[in-house]
Amino acid sequence: MCEEHRTESALEPTAAHRCGQPRPCKPAEARRVVERAVTERCRATHTPCDAEALSDALLVASELTTNAILHGGGITDFQVDVVGRGVRVSVSDRSDELPVSIAPVDERGRRRVGGRGWPIVCRLAHDVRVTGLPAGGKCITAVVPLSVRVS
Repeated sequence: MCEEHRTESALEPTAAHRCGQPRPCKPAEARRVVERAVTERCRATHTPCDAEALSDALLVASELTTNAILHGGGITDFQVDVVGRGVRVSVSDRSDELPVSIAPVDERGRRRVGGRGWPIVCRLAHDVRVTGLPAGGKCITAVVPLSVRVS
């Protein structure tokens, strides 16, 4: 797991605002919900949408939902909210297992398929939290900045 991110136990999942739509079951649906939330906020505040930052948020939503499907027993909840200068994406699944980063090659030096999603989430989001849920499973919440920082 990313050292700079937190793991928590909670009596309730995070308080991210529900997107008002049925729970996405596929990464493409999650991306559409995130894109809609961000573009509606930009339109409402009369601010331009940073295309690169939006792309980062879409990638994080896609990775979190893909990981919930592949490793977490499926998506049990999905929430998105534009907060301050970022977009908060929360994806819940059935697994209590924490996300892990794995080496891109195995012990014999062969390239592994997959294993890059969690490091991508950790790199693009400035706040990532993994919260255990009372009925089992976990909620991963990532806040992605909506303006790209210049290094």
